[in-house]
Amino acid sequence: MGTHLVTGARSGIGAALAQALMTRDEQLVLPARTAQRAEELAARYPGARTFVADLADPASLTVPELERLDSLHHVAGVVDLAPVAEVTAASLREHLDVNLVAPVVLTRLLLPALRAAHGLVVFVNSSAGLVANPDWAAYAASKFGLRAVADALRGEEAGNGVRVTTVFPSRTATPMQEKVHEQEGRTYDAARWISPETVADTILHVLDLSDDATIPEVTVRPVVPFTGR
Repeated sequence: MGTHLVTGARSGIGAALAQALMTRDEQLVLPARTAQRAEELAARYPGARTFVADLADPASLTVPELERLDSLHHVAGVVDLAPVAEVTAASLREHLDVNLVAPVVLTRLLLPALRAAHGLVVFVNSSAGLVANPDWAAYAASKFGLRAVADALRGEEAGNGVRVTTVFPSRTATPMQEKVHEQEGRTYDAARWISPETVADTILHVLDLSDDATIPEVTVRPVVPFTGR
């Protein structure tokens, strides 16, 4: 049994991954934005260790004392579509803080435990981290930056036995995707998109690799092509 920290475990991909790990009798460490949400996670995932961590305020982040951490999964994120002509400084800052700065801070704080376990860091990025489309500037900027962090960390920590993988899911049936469709003025049909469980299965495949291999990047796309922008 290993110890695994998952951000964003309340819904979507994070919830699917946390549920899958709990089913395997793994030890979960779950951050939550407020004490109330931490209690909700503790009730939902019996045996999990929860703590308060507001990703929108990276400078305030602290982590529990862990001797070993087998994997760290950065899944939580925010998105709010707007063209560059209308994006506000506050919106841009929120995207960068939650999607980029907080993962860097958490990773730095947890590196000693990851090194001790020869652990894995998974950055759940997005297809927007590969191509920036109109109205996605703030979100894509944070995700392009996250890919850069993953690439740098991979080289820095290889000698310490820490592996780093970036997962690039395309449109996935999550509450975030439902919000995106609303902002785009599109009808949301969850059946068209990747299920969160499929992305979680992809992450588990990376986690279960033997020590002689690593998957630096993996892209997951729905079978039904997306014809919009």
